[in-house]
Amino acid sequence: MTSDDSEKLQPPYADLGPDAVLDAVESVGPRCDGRLLQLNSFENRVFQLGLEDGASCIAKFYRPGRWSDEAILEEHAFSLDLAAREIPVVPPRVLHGATLHRHGKHRFALFDRQGGRTPELEQEAVLERIGRFLGRIHAVGAEAGYAHREPLEPRVFGVESRDFLLQGDWVPAELREAWSAVAELALQGVQQAWRDAGEFRMLRVHADCHAGNLLWTDDGPHFVDFDDSRCAPAVQDLWMLLGGDPQDMRAQLAALLRGYEMFREFDPRELRLVEALRTLRLLHYSAWIARRWHDPAFPAAFPWFGDARYWQDRILELREQVALMQEPPLLAA
Repeated sequence: MTSDDSEKLQPPYADLGPDAVLDAVESVGPRCDGRLLQLNSFENRVFQLGLEDGASCIAKFYRPGRWSDEAILEEHAFSLDLAAREIPVVPPRVLHGATLHRHGKHRFALFDRQGGRTPELEQEAVLERIGRFLGRIHAVGAEAGYAHREPLEPRVFGVESRDFLLQGDWVPAELREAWSAVAELALQGVQQAWRDAGEFRMLRVHADCHAGNLLWTDDGPHFVDFDDSRCAPAVQDLWMLLGGDPQDMRAQLAALLRGYEMFREFDPRELRLVEALRTLRLLHYSAWIARRWHDPAFPAAFPWFGDARYWQDRILELREQVALMQEPPLLAA
């Protein structure tokens, strides 16, 4: 994987206008009818295109410098393997024997359009059904690892994120000492949680399994957008589906695990990692915005990023995480 830090500081999609998108898609076969809708995505550029046969497809143009070709292809292979086992994911289309294509300087893949609605996560039956499919995904994910994607662990998501923000002077000078101190305490808490969890298994997971990446139909869930997939603890794909007060989350976790353990045993020691994983996500999120600041879409979408108020809120947020990581782990009801 090519490091985010090595990205060329220039707008990555400046030349990806509508004509370029249509030309790229038609270069691998599908004939477009001119309908084009840009979908909500900051990391990559994603478009829904109408085809001459009346159907639609999704084209994802990968951010330059983020993943190597090998890293993209191994995620594609994982998605295709899951689909071949009748697990409801949306894999890339195989066109001319390939899933990853190039047009000019851009790399892209095509996907079938999958309809659906946001799942009703407050319903235990819905969570149990999602849990069943997550158990199946993780059973496949445990069969092999990733060779070209760094794992989701404290160094990559925590230490490197903290160091990038401090070395780049992203934190306002008057808040730098306070943010640095609480970030260090948070990272110590993350490391302690990792030690407390013991020898848990790292496996290929979705890694960004929140409600926005789940589409619900009458047939059940479809898991979309494996772009962030990494090797991580299994609980990474569970904790973002929990919400509300501790009692609510315990009931939700129990429903997920009822489905999950029909297909794969869950290691309860991983529950010690929930708040640590949340902390890593918070640190990584701020660094992600900073690393993408040369993309004009980011200053437009996150104009408050440089404000002192933003970093004051992050300090309070990390203080809360330090306290939460010292509490007993969440247990299923």
